[in-house]
Amino acid sequence: MRVSQSKNARASPPVRRSGGESPQPFVPSEVEGRWQDVSRLRSTQAGRGKTVTTDYSIKGETGDWEVVVGLEVHAQITATASKLFSGAATAFGAEPNTQVSLVDAAMPGMLPVPNKECIRQAVRTGMAIDAVINRWSRFDRKNYFYADLPQGYQISQLYHPLVGPGEVEILIDPADENSTKQIGIERIHVEQDAGKLMHDQHPTMSYVDLNRCGVALMEIVSRPDMRSPVEAGAYLRKLRAILRYVGSCDGNMEEGSMRADVNVSVRKPGEEFGTRTETKNVNSVRFVMQVIEHEAKRQVDLIEEGGSVVQETRLFDPDKGVTRTLRTKEDAHDYRYFPDPDLLPLELDDAFLDECRASLPELPDAKRQRYEGHGITPYNAGVLTAEVEIARWFDALLEEGVEPKQASNWVVAELFGALNRRNESIADTPISPKEAAELLKLVADGTISGTIAKQVFEIMLETGIAPSVIVEERGLKQTSDTGAIDAEIDRILASNADKVEQYKAGKEALFGFFVGQTMKAMQGKANPQVVNERLRAKLS
Repeated sequence: MRVSQSKNARASPPVRRSGGESPQPFVPSEVEGRWQDVSRLRSTQAGRGKTVTTDYSIKGETGDWEVVVGLEVHAQITATASKLFSGAATAFGAEPNTQVSLVDAAMPGMLPVPNKECIRQAVRTGMAIDAVINRWSRFDRKNYFYADLPQGYQISQLYHPLVGPGEVEILIDPADENSTKQIGIERIHVEQDAGKLMHDQHPTMSYVDLNRCGVALMEIVSRPDMRSPVEAGAYLRKLRAILRYVGSCDGNMEEGSMRADVNVSVRKPGEEFGTRTETKNVNSVRFVMQVIEHEAKRQVDLIEEGGSVVQETRLFDPDKGVTRTLRTKEDAHDYRYFPDPDLLPLELDDAFLDECRASLPELPDAKRQRYEGHGITPYNAGVLTAEVEIARWFDALLEEGVEPKQASNWVVAELFGALNRRNESIADTPISPKEAAELLKLVADGTISGTIAKQVFEIMLETGIAPSVIVEERGLKQTSDTGAIDAEIDRILASNADKVEQYKAGKEALFGFFVGQTMKAMQGKANPQVVNERLRAKLS
């Protein structure tokens, strides 16, 4: 990354463009609280795949209403241990006002210095969503007064953001691999976070904690392409997964490192976009979905009763599941944006961009396609790539040489089932990929049956003992001894002569009964393949 030092660069800077045209300022696509419907144009230009929408609408007295949703996601850059323009620490949960530099506190004479790693992480995030990376960008001052903002302005990027248009593909229904939809990303800009007001420390006063002030944020602004709470939930989960894969943000919404401003409007299908409201700082996927449902119904009721929707900022009450007015929504001109005179423009060179691109890991969509290429079902591939920790664990399992499809079925059914029962995540599991591979190989080579493998797995969870040791110490190896198996089969058939007659008369479903009885009699240790072969021979 190179920071331009030339005064001329401010007037005519180099940008990512064709020809010799001058850089054009970014113009937000909102006019007086209404969105421009450019989704059709964007989809045509993108030319990628088909768009699927959910069958979701609000039932009103005058008919169905369509919901239009756009999200502004604030993602804290957690890949660096310092703030955007200062060297102060950013650790979560620190004592109030213990991570504040003179720059963060806006002491006279203190000048901001851009954190190169923050810029790098924002660029890598933009590349991960196939977005335009602007070689030239600039910081602007967003002017407003509030107790948690000592400067009296926020350093942000309005006119020349670091990252331009991109898109995120979501899967609306995990059970339907064809239910994909492209959600347009309008921009990603880098800005400072504000501090935090603490209202519960004193009966008559509010305290200010500036630990968060100056922390680097990426504001990821989507197009208004979502049409239901389900789509918004799928988008947030996918975006969070991408951020975690890239490593730019940990996505921990419960800690505030990722939160969403939810923009909602309603319209009759095919009509112009309506006036939108913005619900600020929603900190869980479930809450975002609740906000959309409640706000859409509220707007429909308001319009059908003869009122009109006011462009405003609202807050969500999670206890009551409702939104309430915070303030009338401001427009950009209310903040008197202008270029920050203390910061030179950012100019990104080829070497910096090449390094950013080379550092990107395999992303969720590419990993899912690779898994499917190994014969893993689309559903399992989606589950295994939904979280980066799961994907890393599964990749380590595959490196042990297990058969991919068998391994994916076991992880999704057995491992995840056990973790859900224990209320644990993949990071908490006491089973390492190497131990899991050892268990799967014992099944694959016929040492134990699938039924016995379930027992061994439960013992592994409780004791941490290796599967081969458990099998050996407890005598759990399966047998292929046809003499022992035949003896049990003969006994079972003799004691169920009536069912044998029914089977021979055409009731073939009883075959499973005989298999089950034989396996039960041999305590699950019989080789199922041998049991099936011997039973068919004796029943023929």
